[in-house]
Amino acid sequence: MFQGLAAQRLVALFFAGWALFNFPLLALWDHDATLWGLPLFPLALFGVWAALIAALAWVAERGIDAERPD
Repeated sequence: MFQGLAAQRLVALFFAGWALFNFPLLALWDHDATLWGLPLFPLALFGVWAALIAALAWVAERGIDAERPD
């Protein structure tokens, strides 16, 4: 299915997501702060999660389109 650069990008995004949702980096957002009246921790969690999903979708769709000959 995925070979070459697309597979490497997916693996890199996996490890980036693993690092971002692991304790040391996740602890940066865990304090009493609000942004527009919303707690910063859940807002950051969902923001990073949505960005990771968008990046994974972009790499997956681009990988499929790049492998097709015109």
